Amino acid sequence: MKKITLIVAGILASAASYAQLQPSKQTPESSELWNPVPRVVTPGKPASGVSGFTAPSDAIVLFDGRNLDSWVSAKAGNPAAPWTVGDGAMTVAPKSGDIQTKQTFGDYQLHIEWRTPAKVDGNGQGRGNSGIFMQGIYELQVLDSYNNPTYSNGQAGSIYKQTMPLVNATVGPGEWQTYDVVYTAPHFNKDGQMTIPPYITVIHNGVLVQNHTAIQGTTPYVGQPTIEPHGRGPIKLQDHNNTTSFRNIWIREL
Repeated sequence: MKKITLIVAGILASAASYAQLQPSKQTPESSELWNPVPRVVTPGKPASGVSGFTAPSDAIVLFDGRNLDSWVSAKAGNPAAPWTVGDGAMTVAPKSGDIQTKQTFGDYQLHIEWRTPAKVDGNGQGRGNSGIFMQGIYELQVLDSYNNPTYSNGQAGSIYKQTMPLVNATVGPGEWQTYDVVYTAPHFNKDGQMTIPPYITVIHNGVLVQNHTAIQGTTPYVGQPTIEPHGRGPIKLQDHNNTTSFRNIWIREL
């Protein structure tokens, strides 16, 4: 009799638990979240005369086509940025060196538009080559990859020498192109070990080319990635001796 009583009690307990899980026993209000409330951000609007959208209301505008006040040379001492500005764009002055933002960043959403020269000069890595370096260290490749064979992890949209793009979404030489980037910075412990790698998602001309990709370390031209502990860092643009242009650059810190 005792055994039967225990079995019956177990069945009743299970039935009670099951009843509690049934949707009919819950109210719509039980799963409503009212606090916190998302802050309001005004989205950008289609920009007159330029592709893409104007910056959202909470963005930091890094280049609006007028000057390089937000940028400096990446050379020691950080002299003024030596690239040229005209027709709403900044253009690499070949052999003048890389430039970088005065501000430093951690996690962010980045919008940047770029254009390789309309006149094709060279091939492979010699066509419209530049790069966008997350935190000044990790390169997202810029290249004229339109009908231009080169190594896959060096194409436009690649994490240079690491991860090839999911697809080649490049348009023709002389056309403006867009990168929309979501980037999260790496974490390091007190011994300098990377405990969480940097991650990057890249949408190239509206097409996903990097999907929450883990960056393995530095992106050197020669050799394998290395781990270099660091804090916040700038957005750096590369002078690769090609007259590649950039415009409409803004960033949202996350």
